[in-house]
Amino acid sequence: MTERVLTVRELNRALLARQLLLERKRLSPAAALERIGPLHAQGVESTYVNLWSRIEGFRREQLTRALERGTVVRSRPMRSTLHLTSARDYRLFHGAIRAGRAEWWQRTTKHRYDEKTTARAERILAKAGRTPRPFGELVEAVGGDRFLANLAGIRIGVMTVAPAGTWGYHGVENYVVGQPPADRADGMRRLVRSYFAAFGPAAVDDLCFWASLRKGEVKPFVDELELRRFRDERGRLLLDLPRAPLPPAETPAPPRFLLRWDNLYLGHASGERDRIVPCPYRRNVYTVNTVMPATFLVDGFVAGTWRYERGHVRMEPWRRLTKTERSELRGESERLADFMSG
Repeated sequence: MTERVLTVRELNRALLARQLLLERKRLSPAAALERIGPLHAQGVESTYVNLWSRIEGFRREQLTRALERGTVVRSRPMRSTLHLTSARDYRLFHGAIRAGRAEWWQRTTKHRYDEKTTARAERILAKAGRTPRPFGELVEAVGGDRFLANLAGIRIGVMTVAPAGTWGYHGVENYVVGQPPADRADGMRRLVRSYFAAFGPAAVDDLCFWASLRKGEVKPFVDELELRRFRDERGRLLLDLPRAPLPPAETPAPPRFLLRWDNLYLGHASGERDRIVPCPYRRNVYTVNTVMPATFLVDGFVAGTWRYERGHVRMEPWRRLTKTERSELRGESERLADFMSG
């Protein structure tokens, strides 16, 4: 059977729908994160703005409370970078990826530790348990070896605790040992299904890029699923969950404002992002120093940058905007300014 070919606009609308950017939903922060996948949390304000663009009626205190209560976790479940997940997904993603991350850490840092040394470091960190401690103290606890502390932290799983990660806080980040990781197979099943639900239709290469995993690691879990098959306009095989949303290409897409490193830009392999970033603007988004700008979407595609200053959102479009587009952007930017000012 010949697979249906999906246009760039169809892929764009599918991605927006799954990332809650086609229509806001009234969800808790934890429920939203389980829908869109781990949300990059290197920039604290970014997590708040990027959830505001997805959740109907979202207020800052909702995420702050979720972090304080532990229903949302700030940790490094993938790409050795801080992300937000729900508490449930934290255990699953950690179980799926920790072995690969630990292997990558040893390989890239060129610090080789035998199993006995690493296990001893894990026991030392585990004793810290749920008592919040600055990472420097965790390093001291394993004899001052930062690389060993990082390796042990990857294997047992550590996460930040509030007020770290909350709006306006720029002090010391304290860490605790997280809940025990889930079984790897259970975690991989959740990871693979979560990916296609949040970013499909997509290729296995896209999944591997997003999760920093090899094809051989994900293949058994992809094969377990009954997936729909499509092609993009270049002939790549795309996979997707049954009954996952595929809105028509002409579905209206409202303007949306995103702050740095949003999921939308990091969910597909580096050469396959035209479903959200038009080719002429690729270098504007994926900069040499990897510090992504704050961006806004028009008709579903990135169309410029913005900044917040003196109570107003200032926009710099990369193309000529129509009168209707300018009007819609103005209304959304005024709502964003209200949110930023509190």
